[in-house]
Amino acid sequence: MSINEIQDEIIEEFSSFDDWMDKYQLLIDLGNEQEPLDEKYKTGSNLIDGCQSRVWLQADYVDKKIRFSAESDALIVKGIVALLIRVLSGHTPQEILDADLYFIEAIGLKEHLSPTRSNGLLAMVRQMRMYALAFQAKEQ
Repeated sequence: MSINEIQDEIIEEFSSFDDWMDKYQLLIDLGNEQEPLDEKYKTGSNLIDGCQSRVWLQADYVDKKIRFSAESDALIVKGIVALLIRVLSGHTPQEILDADLYFIEAIGLKEHLSPTRSNGLLAMVRQMRMYALAFQAKEQ
């Protein structure tokens, strides 16, 4: 499935809820469904700068595709990172770098997050793109 097809799927899932409390609950559920991050990856080097809550992001390069795993100590943030992983994990560095993450705005996430959470979201996206850049550079 392409990055855009996954984003469209997420937009569809969120569009079935009108109330933002329901959307927050969906985010929390998504975060809770996510596999816990192995303790060995909860290191300072995997901690994302710019997030108010603690978020650890691990990236592995397997068969020319990046596999992300992450965890957060905040429920909604855990759901946000679960969405980002769903969209970007399993794709090539170039696909990740070229991705327009339009689902963030389409589901209303941008306007319903506090400024600190919005900064954290941007920091997570930036870190995922940095991993893509690093893995792409190793290929060349």
